[in-house]
Amino acid sequence: MYLKGRGRNFIQGVKEGLPIGLGYLSVAFAFGVKASLLGVPALITVLISMTNLTSAGQLAGITVIAEAGTILEMIATQLIINSRYSLMSISLSQKAVGNYTIPKRLFSSAFVTDEIFAVAVTKPSFGFPFFTGLSLLPYVGWVSGTVAGVLLGNVLPVEIQSALGIAIYAMFIAIIIPPAETNFAVLTVLFFSAGLSCLFYFVPFLSKTFSTGTAVIICAVVTAAVVSLIFPIKEKEYE
Repeated sequence: MYLKGRGRNFIQGVKEGLPIGLGYLSVAFAFGVKASLLGVPALITVLISMTNLTSAGQLAGITVIAEAGTILEMIATQLIINSRYSLMSISLSQKAVGNYTIPKRLFSSAFVTDEIFAVAVTKPSFGFPFFTGLSLLPYVGWVSGTVAGVLLGNVLPVEIQSALGIAIYAMFIAIIIPPAETNFAVLTVLFFSAGLSCLFYFVPFLSKTFSTGTAVIICAVVTAAVVSLIFPIKEKEYE
């Protein structure tokens, strides 16, 4: 089905990517507003969205930029937050068929997100035209939403800017709450990481010693290590 008719496959990908693009539009708008509130220049914010497609990674990135963090902090933060995409790409590479050359695979890898992966991985196989169509509207929605957020973020009242600035955090909450209701391990991750983050924020020694980017890295690594020891995945469950 996905191997015949490049034009038809591309259009099919565009149709399936439309809901993702609409969702990205609103989230990217919140990201643009947040970047404006942090004082990140408008052009830099838009360029970040044009060359990246990761909400959590970009939010952490602009925080490091706003606080004049080091390059090493930025690299470590992005590596930890976005490492899951390498695993997603490996999974999708098993389904990529047709004339899917290495340059095409490298191009497609830039558009692997959680939502695009969720759609593409359900297909028995797909070609480059389908995946390109699937990625098109999410990319357009993400970039245009960021532009709108940056432009309106500078003219909206301060009260509305502040409200929109926390919208992207509401998205993350909406992602983690449903699985936390049914999975005690996820709930433990949620509370442990939140408690650890509070320590880095409220304890004077920690808040003065570690920057926000470094604190994020430490919280992510420590939480993952501790919870993985408490709730190890059994071999049968993994299979």
